[in-house]
Amino acid sequence: MPSFVYVLAAKNPDGRTITYVGWTLDLERRLAEHNGKRPGTQRGAKTTRGRVWLLVYAEKHRTRKGAMRREFVLKNDRKFRALLRGS
Repeated sequence: MPSFVYVLAAKNPDGRTITYVGWTLDLERRLAEHNGKRPGTQRGAKTTRGRVWLLVYAEKHRTRKGAMRREFVLKNDRKFRALLRGS
């Protein structure tokens, strides 16, 4: 089953851009959950609540395991995330 790794970006009240990395089976559904737009769902992960998130990067993988491995790499790649933030 295809899986996706994604990076979201949002602005903090102080104007800085922050990023969030995750994986999912359905990008549109997951983005809606992060932004609290799906009835009956929480507002995404605890660290993403209360912000408006934009999808800035996504990769498609053949398996969940592949997506999870790539998520781990991207979460720890500070240079890549800084590039997406425009820092």
